Amino acid sequence: MRLPATLAILLALSYGIAFAEEEYSFDFSEIEERALNLGGYFEFRPVLLGLDNNAALHKLKLYDRDKENTHEEYNFTALLDGSYRKGITEFHAIVNVDLTKSYLGWDEETTLYEGYMSLKPSSSFHFNIGKTTLKWGKGYAWNPVAFLDRPKDPEDPELAREGLVVISADYIKSFDGPLKTFSFTPVLVPVYDDINDDFGKVNNLNFAGRMYFLLYDTDIDFIFLTGQSKTNRYGMDFSRNITSNFEIHGELAFVNNYKKRFIDSDGTVFNDEYDATSYLLGLRYLTKSDTTYIVEYFHDATGFTESEVEDYFSFIDAGYDEYLASGDDSLLKKASNATEGNYNRKNFMKDYLYLRASQKEPFDLLYFTPSLTGIFNMNDKSFTIAPEVLYTGIKNLELRLKTTFLVGDSYTEYGEKLNNSRIEFRARYYF
Repeated sequence: MRLPATLAILLALSYGIAFAEEEYSFDFSEIEERALNLGGYFEFRPVLLGLDNNAALHKLKLYDRDKENTHEEYNFTALLDGSYRKGITEFHAIVNVDLTKSYLGWDEETTLYEGYMSLKPSSSFHFNIGKTTLKWGKGYAWNPVAFLDRPKDPEDPELAREGLVVISADYIKSFDGPLKTFSFTPVLVPVYDDINDDFGKVNNLNFAGRMYFLLYDTDIDFIFLTGQSKTNRYGMDFSRNITSNFEIHGELAFVNNYKKRFIDSDGTVFNDEYDATSYLLGLRYLTKSDTTYIVEYFHDATGFTESEVEDYFSFIDAGYDEYLASGDDSLLKKASNATEGNYNRKNFMKDYLYLRASQKEPFDLLYFTPSLTGIFNMNDKSFTIAPEVLYTGIKNLELRLKTTFLVGDSYTEYGEKLNNSRIEFRARYYF
């Protein structure tokens, strides 16, 4: 395995650049940073789901249980974010603990979201090794160019996510003129047993990179991923403030030889391979009255067509009818196997529109921020709409009440979800 040798080379480069830099001296007598920093939050989030007993995904997941109109969940989360800095070296870790009580009983999961070492021998060069979230892309709800990040949840895109184990570096250079800043971020992605083994084919070392330009006050990234774990991917994104309160952004991603697996209404499994081009366009606008609007259109070329989704739901219905008639659940198990890694994505079709409007302190109600979010499937015309209110009037405490309604006809994405409504309360205490 070449990973240790590669690490040694990158370490040598980091120290070589550090010594090559011209020496500067600063007076830090008035600036003192703590070596150890700890933070995070505790969260309690009860959820009430309004179940749709006639929906395909309800039949698939709960076919062997008594029918219920509602389902309760209780979620407890603790997230610890800590860092330690000594000289040019910094260690950073984020640990997340989830404890859930549902119809399946109690479930506990502890996940290291991030855990890496960073070397900063100069202001223009950084070196990192360990588990980290890169957060590539400019989109708010989706990021088609985030080849090394786990997908966001469009219904709650600001949630923390688990990263990948990588070796990366950052080189940053500033200029006078139209090009103000350039940076290059090369990334090595090892995929072996117990190291990023869910990323793709194991026993491979993959290479990715991002080139960043601040050109004419426009942020531009060029991104790529190559290796044997996944097919080659290339992308670009941009973001620009048209005015101080109006921003536009976009992403464009190419995936070579994408492999899509789908099932028809008779249960035959098909595999299709093609080059996929996905893109996102969005804007963010802040009014004088502190209303923020976010609008994004996302075309996902890796998604399923309307007819492919109808076949999938039709097969689930056939499997459920077979189970009711004979007690044989083999077709439902086949549908469940086809779901994993294919139809279980948050949004698995091709075209979506995201709309969000939030108003800070309406009618002089201090510390209140109501908002309304909608996600529209432009292929089958189903959608979800979620009003919520956020209260931050108590120090270090955030309270959120959110309801979500899912609307759609039979054999549509949101019409066949497990639930047709949900209400949740979130109390999050930061420390």
